[in-house]
Amino acid sequence: MTGVSVTLHTLGLWGLSRQHSVWRDEAATWQVAQRSTAEIWHMLGQVDVVHGLYYLLMHGFFEIFGPSTMTLRLPSVLAMAVAAVCAAVIGQRLAGAWTGLGAGLAFGLLPAVQFYLQEGRPYALVAAGAGISTLLLVTMLEGCSQALCWAAYGGTVLVCGLLNWLSLLILPAHLVTLVWTRAGRGIWKHWATTSTTATAGVLPLILFSRSQSGQVSWIPPLTWHMMIGPAVLLAIGGLGALLDRPRAGRLSAAAVGLPLLAVPQIALIGLSLVQPLYVDRYILFSMLGLALLIGAGLGRAIRSAAPRFPTASTWILPVVVAVAMVALVPQSLAKRSPDSRVDDVLAVADEVRRLKQSGAAVLFIPAARRDTELVSPDAFSGLRDIALMESAKKSGTLKGVEASPARIRAAILAHRRILLVTDATKVAKPVSAERDKVKTSVLKEYFTVVTDEQVRGRRVTVYERRGPAQRSTDGTPVGSRNG
Repeated sequence: MTGVSVTLHTLGLWGLSRQHSVWRDEAATWQVAQRSTAEIWHMLGQVDVVHGLYYLLMHGFFEIFGPSTMTLRLPSVLAMAVAAVCAAVIGQRLAGAWTGLGAGLAFGLLPAVQFYLQEGRPYALVAAGAGISTLLLVTMLEGCSQALCWAAYGGTVLVCGLLNWLSLLILPAHLVTLVWTRAGRGIWKHWATTSTTATAGVLPLILFSRSQSGQVSWIPPLTWHMMIGPAVLLAIGGLGALLDRPRAGRLSAAAVGLPLLAVPQIALIGLSLVQPLYVDRYILFSMLGLALLIGAGLGRAIRSAAPRFPTASTWILPVVVAVAMVALVPQSLAKRSPDSRVDDVLAVADEVRRLKQSGAAVLFIPAARRDTELVSPDAFSGLRDIALMESAKKSGTLKGVEASPARIRAAILAHRRILLVTDATKVAKPVSAERDKVKTSVLKEYFTVVTDEQVRGRRVTVYERRGPAQRSTDGTPVGSRNG
């Protein structure tokens, strides 16, 4: 399985910095990881508690290695390598060396895996945990039902649940595997106890996170169009399961892989009928099931060809992998490009650094675009963040707290030159917040655009006042003090 690990590490380290780009989701990790532990705890009470454990882990990583794109993404690279090795070991145990090797390599080449292989978010870590827990389950179904194994299984499921509580969907997948293989009474007893304990450990997080459910309000309701992807994955996985020729009561690649692929997909679709939650990265770990089924299909093809074509059969897997790698080169290159993400907070910071002038002010629409200032504060030195009332750290938020619309209006009118950081035209959403409407209307009425640059999903517009700036009785600009 060394070859699988080396392949994943090579794919992961290739283009890891993505031309020194960081997009908005990774920017959240970057800025929170650099806060103190107390500041992170304070923030989790207000927002993003679902990622709390991940932020604390990354805080430790940043403390040891310092902030950089490599530090941000290397944990995901290592985690995906662990997941691939788990898929390979499971496949080898259940269906032989060819199936194992095929499963491990297939996992690394899957487009979704390649995307999150280089992502500074927790989804790769969850995939690694899912791989470990599934491997432990297979070990115990093979007869090694020791208390230590069950404790490791429960602990792994618990950690995964704390990283992303939707990862608990792996438990009904494992339940189907137990039913399929007709597991013994002792296995059922241990599994029920362990899975219940792990779920109970995650339950407080689930309940508390409901108070922050507004964070997922951006997820659209399910449509038939959104079902095309899952349908294709299930069709490919189903074909692999048929080729494995599964039988009820027998532990096989299909008995493990098909539930691992299908159950999380179907369960999340079902949950999304109640509240929109369907985002493929939330169940990225289900790709382990797809990889196992692809490996099972390849293993069956090799074993079927071996009696008649012993030499040629050994070339089936290398040829398939080589063809897949060549076919996926354009996509692999695209996923390692800054354009693969919706924006780049570092690129827009460089643009601000180039366009700013001493004494100028800066605004953000929406306020979440302040992430570029929080990630690259040096680029904004000399600029006054005139809408900000309370910093992100102090307020325990990801974007800070802005002043009232009236105060923002006064602050804008007190300055002659303002930089506006917002989304590029092609990805910008209509302005909806009252504060942002005020920013937009005042800039349009009283200011003239002198520079307008768009770079990697973000936009920097420089405005200059058409008339004299308002000043208070002591001569200072009105509204220029944050408070």
